[in-house]
Amino acid sequence: MRLLLYFLLLCSMAGYSQSVTLKGVVTDNTDFPLESATIYLIRVKDSTVVDYTISGKSGNWELKVPRINAPVTLKISYVGLANYKEELPSVDKDRDFGTLKLQDKATELNEVVIESEIPPIRIKKDTLEFNASSFKVRPDANVEALLKQLPGVVITPDGKITVNGKEVNQILVNGKPFFDADGQIALKNLPADMIDKVQVSDTKTKKEELAKQMASGDNFSINLTIKADRNKGLFGRITGGYGSSGRYEASGLVNYFKDKQKISILASSNNINSSGFTSDEVFGSIGRGASAQALTGSNNTPGITQSTTAGANYNDEWFKGFDASASYNFNGASTENRRRYEAINYLPESEDADNPGTIIDKSYTTQSTSKSDSDTYSHSFNSELNYKIDSTATINYRPSFKLSNSNSTTSSNSFSQRLADSRLLNESTSASQSESDSRGLTNNLFYFKNFARKGRGLSVTLSATDNATERKNLNQSNTIKYTYPGGIAETTTDTRNQVLNNEGTTNNYGVGVDYFEPITDSLRLDIGANYTLAKNTSSRDSYDYDPISDTYSIYNDALSNYLASETGSISPTAGLSLEKSKLRISGEVGAQFSSFKNNATYMDQKYALDKSYILPQGNIRGNYRFSKSKSLSGNYRYAVSFPDADELLPVEDISNPLNTFIGNPDLDLTESHNFRVGFRNFDNATRTGFNISGNAVFYNNQVTQFTTIDESAKRTTTYRNVSGIMNSSLSVNWNKSFKKEAHELLLNTGISLNYSTDKGFLNSELYNSKSIGLTPNFNVTYRYGELLTISPSYSFNYNEYNYTNYSVNSASSFVHNVGMEATSYWPKHTVIGADFGYTYNSNIPDGFKKDFYLLNTSVGYNFLKDQLLFKVKVYDLLNQNTGVKRTVQATSVTNEENIVLKRYVMFSLTYKLSKFGGAPPADNRRGGPRGNRPPGSGRGRM
Repeated sequence: MRLLLYFLLLCSMAGYSQSVTLKGVVTDNTDFPLESATIYLIRVKDSTVVDYTISGKSGNWELKVPRINAPVTLKISYVGLANYKEELPSVDKDRDFGTLKLQDKATELNEVVIESEIPPIRIKKDTLEFNASSFKVRPDANVEALLKQLPGVVITPDGKITVNGKEVNQILVNGKPFFDADGQIALKNLPADMIDKVQVSDTKTKKEELAKQMASGDNFSINLTIKADRNKGLFGRITGGYGSSGRYEASGLVNYFKDKQKISILASSNNINSSGFTSDEVFGSIGRGASAQALTGSNNTPGITQSTTAGANYNDEWFKGFDASASYNFNGASTENRRRYEAINYLPESEDADNPGTIIDKSYTTQSTSKSDSDTYSHSFNSELNYKIDSTATINYRPSFKLSNSNSTTSSNSFSQRLADSRLLNESTSASQSESDSRGLTNNLFYFKNFARKGRGLSVTLSATDNATERKNLNQSNTIKYTYPGGIAETTTDTRNQVLNNEGTTNNYGVGVDYFEPITDSLRLDIGANYTLAKNTSSRDSYDYDPISDTYSIYNDALSNYLASETGSISPTAGLSLEKSKLRISGEVGAQFSSFKNNATYMDQKYALDKSYILPQGNIRGNYRFSKSKSLSGNYRYAVSFPDADELLPVEDISNPLNTFIGNPDLDLTESHNFRVGFRNFDNATRTGFNISGNAVFYNNQVTQFTTIDESAKRTTTYRNVSGIMNSSLSVNWNKSFKKEAHELLLNTGISLNYSTDKGFLNSELYNSKSIGLTPNFNVTYRYGELLTISPSYSFNYNEYNYTNYSVNSASSFVHNVGMEATSYWPKHTVIGADFGYTYNSNIPDGFKKDFYLLNTSVGYNFLKDQLLFKVKVYDLLNQNTGVKRTVQATSVTNEENIVLKRYVMFSLTYKLSKFGGAPPADNRRGGPRGNRPPGSGRGRM
């Protein structure tokens, strides 16, 4: 591994040692320096981009390129100004171009737009825009492969995307969702050669977008625009595969695009633990990231799952100003699992009841084995209607509906014994069957109106959510509890055979009005009011088995109850927003007037608890841009949360023979203070990025469990408020890329630090815990043209817990995780992939392997003009996968083993469909598909 890394670095440095430096300064015709102008060098012969950079704050720029003994063109582009162009017969020595002036555009009416002159990168106000054609990818590459080529974009093995260190949480296609907001289906399935622009901007709500407010969150959104000549046609892919041990996969996605109308249909089915719809170009439904799979010990799903997915997505403009989009998804899954579980439950030391004056450790272990089978099905529908009434008013309506059903059967055996002397405390056997139906309906209506004065506006928001769940449980159990008065064992048996019918509803309604009034060009006053109403109910009717009638008809009062809560709040607020060229800051303060009502019925008794509150509200957020690439941001938010009815009302829940719950009417509200700060700097000229971010949450009156454990390890849990709990994190990331002709090297390294404090009660004793987590990581990606990609990675995760007033003083663990992904597109028409992960986990208990390997491999061959792909994949080639994991928590250490997928081979065939109207793709106009060209060869037009 080290030799490979050193070799790649030496190759990069050797290449740059023979480079030529071009530099200069860019200004407008008034000598004002232009920041973020795009400077790029292209070959005259084939118009391919040699390299590019972005001008700095003072208009200065520097470009390091290899020696070129052929004609090239230096071009400079800046939004709103005419392009600068200079022909160079060759590039064989350093040169300072001095000050280069960009002239004003006299008119754009008769301008001839030449596609090859579009710069690779442009910055338009708050949007970073990449010209997709400027970045070289394989002819059959997907959008994910395109994003990996963009400077500042990092995609981790688990699919997380960051741009200049800022996480992406939304991906759109022509401004609309493509099935899902996270965009994974679009990334994996849309061809890269369809994309015209990749636009990166802050993720905003609809109100923030229309009111031109700064984003309240700290995420980026990516919008993919489709080329005009690729926006009419039919394309997609269909895959079918069968393998050893009866493993199979099948998937298909077909898309029909016609201008603004887009219709997509997908379906998939497999029994290899791949839920949802995935279509990795190399590994198919297996997916990438063996290192991440190795870290969890499974493919993120306990047991083995057979899943089925079907869906449709629709986008269109019904008439001018009226856009409509809708999506439907069906998901079904059948999961079988065999689980072995062991936990050490630590308790505070206490006096021995049989020997007064003797202090003993009452910590105990619990061991269990279980078998479960479950089936789940869900139908979901989401839609959005957006109507631009006129140039000043917009109405947006988003209804959604979800219907789901699940049923499961579980059987288990368990026992608990004292850790110090192995004294048996309890044992139980149980069998249960459960079936549930749920439905949910959500409606959101938003109206925004701009007035004649710039910056003056009004928004109205209406929202309603109605959810209902019905669940029926059949429980059959036998529990034996042991006590030892005078050292002699005595038993108490709890036998149950009953049906529990549970019903629950959750209803949330809201109305919000906001008015915006400009005070100056940069200062705005925001005045608003919101009303929210939240209603929650839950009821349970329990019936014991009647052997005479052979029915479940004996009503059980002790297990039946009804709980309800209602919270109504009115929140007036006032705030200011300041937006300067570099500084943006906004904040609001207000009050929340809340009515909190709770009631319950249990054992023919009624309980009620009503309270009223006047609570403060406040938040502030800001962003300061030192330059186009360097910024500092932060925010603070004060929040209050209400306890649930079952935490508040003194209703006893004894449905679990070994754990009784009861509410506490004296609970207070939980307050939290949330802080975030971040600094980012990405230098496009040197392709170097750095970011640091910190988060902290401080809690007052946090609700925590107050648990007592008796001599047979039966728990009785109520709730208390505690203060002094906090969670915090700090992360630092640095990335840099090097490029020389066909060679490209991307370095990404970072470290994250987590620190938290926790408090809780066990056996009426207050304990404190402090935890520290440290996770450094390093990733290198080397690309050789279109032919080879190698990406080694390493991460180390260390966690330490320190306790006060507890039976143990500290606990620690660490995990080493090594990964390597490699993909080759040589020889021609062939794709070879290897995905390797190695994990050493100090948490794994004795008797199990603490380290293991996971290696997935794939070999594919394209034929019939690359329309068909035959592929052979092997999952877990070394047959090392294991489902063992350990979890360290504040009061326990648990070991768990679930069944997992083991080695299998899969043979699959993929058919690629691509029929577009309009102009043919660029490569076809130049004489057919590119195939696997030699590195550094021409790419056709930009």
